[in-house]
Amino acid sequence: MHSWQTSRRTLGLDRTFVMAILNITPDSFSDGGQYLSVAEALERAETMIAEGADLIDIGGESTRPGSVRVTSHDEIERIRPAVTAIRERFDIPISVDTSKAEVAEAALQAGAEIINDISGLRFDERIAEVVARNKAGLVLMHSRGEFESMHSQTPVENIMEDVAADFRRSIDAADKYGIAHEQIVLDVGIGFGKTLDQNLELIAKIDKLAAEFPSYALLVGASRKSFIGKLLGDGGASERLSGSLAAAAVAAWNGARIVRVHDVKETVECLKIVDAARASLNR
Repeated sequence: MHSWQTSRRTLGLDRTFVMAILNITPDSFSDGGQYLSVAEALERAETMIAEGADLIDIGGESTRPGSVRVTSHDEIERIRPAVTAIRERFDIPISVDTSKAEVAEAALQAGAEIINDISGLRFDERIAEVVARNKAGLVLMHSRGEFESMHSQTPVENIMEDVAADFRRSIDAADKYGIAHEQIVLDVGIGFGKTLDQNLELIAKIDKLAAEFPSYALLVGASRKSFIGKLLGDGGASERLSGSLAAAAVAAWNGARIVRVHDVKETVECLKIVDAARASLNR
């Protein structure tokens, strides 16, 4: 069984954990503009916790295709009040989705215990120093290109090899700062510079990456992403629940220990069946 060491606790990943998405942004692709005030963020956090969320991942900068970078100051001003309020009211692990060291520092000081870096330490390696000093958890995600070009990269020929190579680079970067493998979770980066077929291949072959990186739990975030819409007839983000549940189920069956999702209640119920069925394999 994997465990994940954060700055506040050790999470025993004895089943598939649900990381609930809470975007404090005006422009995220699915829920932008819905939770901008502290009161709205708190209400949403309370709902997600009641629905069974294991972690809450707070974002202050949209990474959707076409998004524009915000300053560290603006990102901190967005996320810090929500992190502080949720930490004061609830005892749930808080992750902050950022690729800036200054934001990571502010988030951890406000009460977050995990930093979720979509660049895998490519955009700002100083995040590793912040995480190491605070003994925080760290998500290293596979992506390619700079922030503005992540979604417009020419696809690589072999996505499995590319993801594995980038994981090794990210792990080496973290290791330089003394971050233990128990602090790290690896995210395959669904939707970031991948074709529809490559997204499906990664979900279907998570077990191969799990075997190649046995010391690390794997995270999959496919919830409501555009490849699901394309497969289901190009419906909007709010019409991708069934496809999102299918992606979470397949990923979990194949070895993902954490799924990052918008629809908490439905995913928690789905994964109870998946985990129970997986457990029956060992009887």
